[in-house]
Amino acid sequence: MNHSKTAASQKDPFNRQNYEIRTLEDEIRADNHCKALLQHFHAYLLNDMAMPPLEAGSMASGADYYLRDYMIDHRRCNIFEISAELVHSFAGNWYIINTIEPNMGELESVLIGIRHFYRFCVEKELVTKTVAAEISQSCGQTEYYQQRIESFNAISGDGYIAWNKACPLRNRG
Repeated sequence: MNHSKTAASQKDPFNRQNYEIRTLEDEIRADNHCKALLQHFHAYLLNDMAMPPLEAGSMASGADYYLRDYMIDHRRCNIFEISAELVHSFAGNWYIINTIEPNMGELESVLIGIRHFYRFCVEKELVTKTVAAEISQSCGQTEYYQQRIESFNAISGDGYIAWNKACPLRNRG
């Protein structure tokens, strides 16, 4: 591959390799590519899916929170190396312990954004339909996540250990 093709692929937010994170520079690069990809996602929601601007913005914002704060910043992993387990761990644990007032309204908005983002990724051939379906199923477990929020808010004494064990954060998904 010649230098100009390599340089072009390094600027392509649809290039899966641009989301590999081994160093701080990689993390910054992945975050910047993710911002650009989310702009494409937002435009797709507005133009291709004909969503109203507020709905499209809410979905893009939800996906942004999950991708940039959880996948890139917290986990430091490729946003396309996704699994239902990662979404489950995010919604059932990470979101709850990293949010001042975790609530199902906010979490559900994020989950809708995640679901639509990975459907968008299927159309762009970045993930398979099977993966997107598994992500969608995990995003739909709202009763479980509501129970997790309620049980977190009810923790007393050393109850956190048992709460965390029921849906632990994983090192790798």
